[in-house]
Amino acid sequence: MEWLTENIERGVSQLIARADGPLHFRLLIMPIVVTTIATISGLKDAREGRPAFFWSLLTGAGQRKGILQGLLKDIGRVIVMALVVDTIYQLWQLGTLYPLQAITVALVCAVIPYVIVRGLVSRIAAFFIRRREPVVAGN
Repeated sequence: MEWLTENIERGVSQLIARADGPLHFRLLIMPIVVTTIATISGLKDAREGRPAFFWSLLTGAGQRKGILQGLLKDIGRVIVMALVVDTIYQLWQLGTLYPLQAITVALVCAVIPYVIVRGLVSRIAAFFIRRREPVVAGN
């Protein structure tokens, strides 16, 4: 149990140290790129009348594979870039490789912002699209 506690403490301290060390720009650039991609995808979702991205990922069992493929298509390169840059950082600064930390950085910098932003943009855009649609009386 002590081994696990030490590894978690080391991992958290190393993750926090990355915010101001070399290559820290990646912690800003990746979320900006992902936010742009997510905004475009969210607007497309709203125009096509698709449900919120995360909700359909959770509830659309039959569509889940297609949704995940779309996610990887949209941000797959950003995830790979995050993994490569973090691997370089680890080897350069830490002298070793911690794959779980690289995956954590990729998730935090790419996947989580994508899911949040795409869902929010889709909901907000859908609200404004519905307000614009003319109301048909008499049906």
